[in-house]
Amino acid sequence: MIPLVLIPGMMCDATVFLPQIETLSGNYAIQLAQITAHETIAELAAEILKQAPPKFALAGLSMGGIVAMEVMAQAPKRVDRIALLDTNPKAELPAAKSAREPQIEKVMSGKLREVMRDEMKPNYLYDGPNRQDILNLCMEMSESLGAEVFVRQSRALQTRPDQQELLKEIDVPALVLCGENDKPCPVEYHELMHSLIPNSTLVIVEKAGHISTLEQPKTVTKALLEWLEK
Repeated sequence: MIPLVLIPGMMCDATVFLPQIETLSGNYAIQLAQITAHETIAELAAEILKQAPPKFALAGLSMGGIVAMEVMAQAPKRVDRIALLDTNPKAELPAAKSAREPQIEKVMSGKLREVMRDEMKPNYLYDGPNRQDILNLCMEMSESLGAEVFVRQSRALQTRPDQQELLKEIDVPALVLCGENDKPCPVEYHELMHSLIPNSTLVIVEKAGHISTLEQPKTVTKALLEWLEK
């Protein structure tokens, strides 16, 4: 079986993939990539390639999907297949880039919890029965990573490249998946990626927002299994 490298989203750790890891680890060697140490998407991708197996399947959620696209750009022959979950192929818009600055200032002044609680996490999740529990997990992940990681990841997102041309060149099995209620990375972004990647599979997950891996874990795991078995 091909090894599987998972890239979590901004201010997330392995917790965001736990349901998938529990199911897939029986048959696949899983490596969780770190995207905490650098301030550019290119550097984060290069670091993953240093640590990754020679050939691997690659799945990224949110910011992890952005880094996954850059991994593919840097070393396409090493990526056996790619899954892009709740993510965005476009460069950061000027308004969004500017909006990160006051968040960074607040976080650097000791207000990480407030920024995550009040400005970011409320937009992430579908209003389902497990919403509060998942929000609590998201808060725990972000607080464990800390303010310096928030700042580095924000800087990396501000300067991220547009990857739409890259997507046209992908010639490996590709899964494009998102929650139908994803606000930060809406369905239209994923329809765009699906249209650009030849022979890709598009999955829209019902009753899920931006953290589909935790909101509808069985649906996401099933889609990943089908992608891995292609």
